[in-house]
Order: sequence, then structure tokens, then C-alpha cells
Amino acid sequence: MDKKNALRAGALAAGTTLMMLLMTSPALALTRDDGDDPGEGLSVVQTLGLYVVLPIVLFLGIAGLVMVLDRSQEKHRVRSRDVDVRTKA
Repeated sequence: MDKKNALRAGALAAGTTLMMLLMTSPALALTRDDGDDPGEGLSVVQTLGLYVVLPIVLFLGIAGLVMVLDRSQEKHRVRSRDVDVRTKA
């Protein structure tokens, strides 16, 4: 019974993927629309800086601020309880 369900799920996934691929329209990147004014493109360095370096720097900056400005006290932190197994027996 499990093989039949797996086969049915695989056929459904493949059919869904095929239908999505067939129904998507092409990007038409070479066809200009009225009012298009794309401007200059980005260089490789600018692209890497914008989409790779900047998010990493922002993440590290926010994480650093959270760690530095953390004012929680030791007694408020969650700890696991010491459970003595011998007392339950």
C-alpha cells in the first residue's frame, strides 16, 4: 500500500511541476515596454556588495547590538532542572 501512495504522490508532484512550467510565460527580457528606462547596470563588485556583503554586515551588526545591549540577568535565564533519577525509584 505504501508503494502505491508513493507512486501517486510522485505522479502528482511531477504533474503539478509540469503544469506550472507549461503555464508560465517567458520573461520577455528583450522586449521593451512603453516607458521603459532601465538605466545603467551594476558591475560585478557592486552586485556582490549589494546582495552578499551588505546583508552579512547588517546581520552581524544587528547580532552584535543584541549581544552588547543584552541586559538580562542570570536568574531570568532558562536552565534545565537538575533531576535526580535516584529519588524517583
